[in-house]
Amino acid sequence: MALTGLDIYKLLPKTNCKKCGFPTCLAFAMALATKKVSLDKCPDVTEETKQILESASEPPIRTVTIGSGENKISIGGETVLFRHEKTFYHKCGTGILLSDNLSVPGGEIKNKVSLFNKLVFDRVGQKVRAEFIALKNDSDSETKFIDALNEINTLSSDSLLILLSNNITTLEKALSTLKDRRPVVGPANTGNYESMTNLARTNNAGLLVTGKDLDEIAAVTQKITDMGFREIVLDLSNPDINSCLENLTQVRRLALRKNYRPLGYPTIVFCSAKQGENNCDALTCGATFIAKYASIVIVPEPVDWQFLAMVTLRQNIYADPQKPVTVQPKLYSIGGTPDNKSPVLITTNFSLTYFTIEPEIINSKIPSWLVVVDTDGLSVLTAWAAEKFTPEKIVDAMKKANIENIVEHRKLIIPGYVAVMSGKLNELSGWEVLVGSREASGIPKFLRSIWL
Repeated sequence: MALTGLDIYKLLPKTNCKKCGFPTCLAFAMALATKKVSLDKCPDVTEETKQILESASEPPIRTVTIGSGENKISIGGETVLFRHEKTFYHKCGTGILLSDNLSVPGGEIKNKVSLFNKLVFDRVGQKVRAEFIALKNDSDSETKFIDALNEINTLSSDSLLILLSNNITTLEKALSTLKDRRPVVGPANTGNYESMTNLARTNNAGLLVTGKDLDEIAAVTQKITDMGFREIVLDLSNPDINSCLENLTQVRRLALRKNYRPLGYPTIVFCSAKQGENNCDALTCGATFIAKYASIVIVPEPVDWQFLAMVTLRQNIYADPQKPVTVQPKLYSIGGTPDNKSPVLITTNFSLTYFTIEPEIINSKIPSWLVVVDTDGLSVLTAWAAEKFTPEKIVDAMKKANIENIVEHRKLIIPGYVAVMSGKLNELSGWEVLVGSREASGIPKFLRSIWL
């Protein structure tokens, strides 16, 4: 059971030394109780107290790392139900499910893995991709399972693996072929949890736990943690999307609100939607569980448009709402090699703004200079309203970019939405200020009309 702030305070030194960064030991205890600080911030706490307070200082949902080296992902470790309360820290993983019944010699696995490898997208300056391949031992054949795994290893050595089989010997053989890949293995249940736990521990793997309902899953995880193993992922898959969503929400609330340790682990959902022409079922399933609250979402097929939508949603949800995605404020050359006669445009360093403007300048077929002003990652209108996109800041950015020595003309193009600043900007800079289009889509027509 979680300790209250006063319970924790009784165990602290009560010296009010401020070494932890808090004015009093009581303030530190209150922060510790709400998981806003870790116990190691107090240098004077005793070992006995550390053991007692372990549950109070540990995140309510355990962080589990899958993969190794550069190819790894951490899941779980979240501390809030809603992103606006603080932020979500560990993005949800996405991937595909492959059956070992697929023909290896016939190329079915090869084709699907090849499509999986192409699920890499560039969005607002960040590379986003699918990470997981789950292989299921549907054939009950050790040979087929190992052959399929070897094919995946050969074609996609940087993918994160989930190995699913009810046969311990098959999983042991499969794990012996991997070199420090740190996969997830399973499923562990009431009948095999001991052997599965020992297998995962011996091979430095994560363990997927399943059961008929949340009570059974909690009972299994409790037995596994009693064995001293905690690298657990909960399988909450359910053909009924509403029941699955309810279970995911229940697990999250029990872990965060009640500090219920048996369910305080990251979760995985295998979407059961069947693929068909223009079938959006898998996308609906994936998007729902990315939003609430799966740590890994596995869909049946490597369909590019579905994954683009899912990883875009994930990128938005797992961005820190208090830290806008930004680009470096500096001078950019866009659309080729601009020269001393090329146009000079002005914008903010909000990433989405930059990556909306860039392709439109390229579409204009006019190489241009783009001066990006540091507005703390705010978009044009928001930055202007917050007085972070002002004539003074633009002039300062122009000086830092040394633009007056790069072009021979003295013309600036500002976004149409901030036309009101054109007069003062002209006064401060001495440059002719041209008011551009309001929308990025109007940039090509605007540039061709005034610069050609």
